[in-house]
Amino acid sequence: MLTLKTQELYDLTHTLAKPLLEKCEYPWHALPHIGELVLELGNTLPADEYYSPSEGVWIAKSAKIAPSATLNAPCIIGKNTEVRTGAYIRGNVLVGEGCVVGNSCELKNVILFDSVEVPHFNYIGDSILGYRSHTGAGAITSNVKSDKTLVKVKTEQGAIETGLKKFGAMLGDFVEVGCNSVLNPGTVIGRNTNVYPLSSVRGSVPPNHIFKSPDKIVPKK
Repeated sequence: MLTLKTQELYDLTHTLAKPLLEKCEYPWHALPHIGELVLELGNTLPADEYYSPSEGVWIAKSAKIAPSATLNAPCIIGKNTEVRTGAYIRGNVLVGEGCVVGNSCELKNVILFDSVEVPHFNYIGDSILGYRSHTGAGAITSNVKSDKTLVKVKTEQGAIETGLKKFGAMLGDFVEVGCNSVLNPGTVIGRNTNVYPLSSVRGSVPPNHIFKSPDKIVPKK
């Protein structure tokens, strides 16, 4: 069954973004508000657990940040998270606990739930990645259509208007995306679904499935 709503994609106990997301019928409704959420949350974080090296940037004291990583405000880096060499946090970013943001990865206007891994050469923009989701090396979220029109989420029941020009992908909890895959604008992937390497994904993919190709999406056994 196709499940696109926030409560069907995510366990909200695994993110500081719960106060925002629980008000959103569909998770992409949160995208325009991530920056203000980060600023609100940052000012409430305990000083004995987080430090702020610059205005609008909060980093857990247990996090590991490579000296060559760039962290732009507003952003929060959660406990026990690792931000590796050359990572570029462009702003409006909330990274949960126990995450990996890998070498040369770029994040912009995103929420990463706890235990998310984007470990190698990934671009994640205008997207939300659920608990324990993972992107293989080189996998990216394409967040703007080539014709610059507003993004729609395509489903078997018809297209859902989002009103957004920039919208990458919504990955449910435990989603696995294979290496060098492209998630086209407006992609929504259900919980526990796997995407084969070198895939080009658009529209919505049901939970508990394997995306092998656009015409071959099969249930997990």
